[in-house]
Amino acid sequence: MSFSLLPSMCCGAVTDITAEMLQERNIQLLMLDFDNTIVPYTTDVPTQDVLAWIHMMQKSDISLCIVSNSHNQRVEKFCRGYGLDCITHARKPFSDGICRCLKKYGTAPENSALAGDQIFTDTLGANCAGVLSILVCAIDNHNIWLKLRHVAELPFIFAARKRRF
Repeated sequence: MSFSLLPSMCCGAVTDITAEMLQERNIQLLMLDFDNTIVPYTTDVPTQDVLAWIHMMQKSDISLCIVSNSHNQRVEKFCRGYGLDCITHARKPFSDGICRCLKKYGTAPENSALAGDQIFTDTLGANCAGVLSILVCAIDNHNIWLKLRHVAELPFIFAARKRRF
């Protein structure tokens, strides 16, 4: 669809996304990145806030699915433990995993969103697939590579925040 590095929306954390916010935009499916969006890279245990948010979202009319580039079994284990579906090996920013998720749920791109912490994978992948892109702040940029990636993303973050949502 659109090659853009600007997210449609910016939120401080995944827990700032509400069912009402999504329903106002006719979103029925929320795809979620895993690492540094739901949990840090270093664990698969969510905070109490994230756990409460997952339970709240599961009670809404919004479907949730983790869409992760990870090849690690911890994503599938996490999803089984918390009653979530997942698509792994998603290959974001390519649309493969996003399209598999849309097909699995039978949801049109315009009724779907993807929330993640990385512009060059999550935001670009969502925009190219025609779904609403939601950029959230990374939970923990714990190494130099994640910090450098964040610095490279700053111009796009600033440009996106200047826009009105």
